[in-house]
Amino acid sequence: MEEENLSLPGNPRYQPEDLKPIFGYDNLYKPWGEIELAKLEVMKEIGMIPASVWETLTDDQTKKILNIRTTKTDDIEHKITKHDVNAHVRLIKEIVDPALARFVHMPLTSYDKIDTGEVIKFRRAFVQIIAPKIETLIRELALLTKTFAGELQIGRTHGQHAIPITVGFWFATILYRVTYNYLKMCEFTSCLCGKISGATGTYNAQVALGFEKFEDKETFEKKVLRKLNLNPAMISTQILMPEQVSYFLFSAVMMSASLGQLGRDGRQLMRTEINEITESFMKGQVGSSTMAHKRNPINFENTEGMWLKNKNEFGKVLDTLISEHQRDLVNSSIKRDFPIILVNLTYQLNTLLRVDKNDEERATFIKRIKVNKEKLENNFKMDANYIMAEPIYISLQLAGYPGDAHRLVNETLMSVAEEFKCSLTDALMKQADKDEKLADVIATIPSEIMELIRQPEKYTGKAEKKANEIADWALYQIAIS
Repeated sequence: MEEENLSLPGNPRYQPEDLKPIFGYDNLYKPWGEIELAKLEVMKEIGMIPASVWETLTDDQTKKILNIRTTKTDDIEHKITKHDVNAHVRLIKEIVDPALARFVHMPLTSYDKIDTGEVIKFRRAFVQIIAPKIETLIRELALLTKTFAGELQIGRTHGQHAIPITVGFWFATILYRVTYNYLKMCEFTSCLCGKISGATGTYNAQVALGFEKFEDKETFEKKVLRKLNLNPAMISTQILMPEQVSYFLFSAVMMSASLGQLGRDGRQLMRTEINEITESFMKGQVGSSTMAHKRNPINFENTEGMWLKNKNEFGKVLDTLISEHQRDLVNSSIKRDFPIILVNLTYQLNTLLRVDKNDEERATFIKRIKVNKEKLENNFKMDANYIMAEPIYISLQLAGYPGDAHRLVNETLMSVAEEFKCSLTDALMKQADKDEKLADVIATIPSEIMELIRQPEKYTGKAEKKANEIADWALYQIAIS
């Protein structure tokens, strides 16, 4: 027997093994077989297929139907039918007894199988593979968030030193986004639905030819989809309305972006002149083909790069939001690329959760991230003289300073601090020696505030509290999901 083609859609360099049972090329049509079998079973249940005919279907035949390879279907399509679904139907009819073969596919249209089959694959990919990985990532990010909740770090805006935060607070900002997007993925996965509504979505054959029993409260479509663990779409044409799948894939792209943010932050914090975190290298790993000293942030770079790929893949989804009348084939080839978004997302997750086999603890990449406390301290001290500009100007304004305290700090105190290489607080006191009104205002500032503005390391607001709060919230969300 020929070897299976299990290549995934997208670049062959990025092929998560765990997605191959679902999106591997020769597995793409397995859900089509499930749909055909579910439909036949319902026809038997409502009396359209005689029991004696149904009993001709053996377990071995069922297994063969479920394992019809895409490449085998391609062969029939290219040589005979020039139609993929019709080729698949022919292969099923070759497997089953002729008495049952005449019932195959009726009253389905191609996209009852194609669109519903795609939804089945998307749901399985998320529930069986992607969701467990995200939950693991959330747990590990939550642990990092709590571990470094109080670890002082300089905050950065516009690439400049801003005011103090903590390492845990930074992790918490990533953790929140990952968890929020996980909840959205769960929500939109639950909204995915199928269709067994026929050629234009109006159930013509089902109504006219006896598939619908009007005394039965459950429709033929609902009976079939229930066996596939799907709800029916409220309305469809020959294809499913694009909203459910598009929102699901958008939530996957948003998750990809939150991981991309971790990649962007991580690789920036690894820069030589910052060096606040370090990627753990595996045994034998190389950072450069010629500069043997380098340790490139390859995992962070790949994580961000996959987001950029996904951003552009989603443009294809947007291109399929409209179709001509009840259906045209313009979108058919484009929609075959949709799984690439989940492939790229899974690659990101696998990168972050990759285990070093040489590590006795079998720790993931996320767990192996090193925080350089010495560099954190050095970077913080670099602008410690100036970063208290905010509390100084606000304190002065609240204490009744008659002018523009922000301007005083920006134009006067900064100049003094830079000239005398002193802190802004010391610059404030030097200025007060020359300005009696300023001195009077300072005298009214509470002593605990004056003490605080001399200790920038304590000006961290709710950073530690927020870090722990987000970690607890994230862990709770995956516990109840």
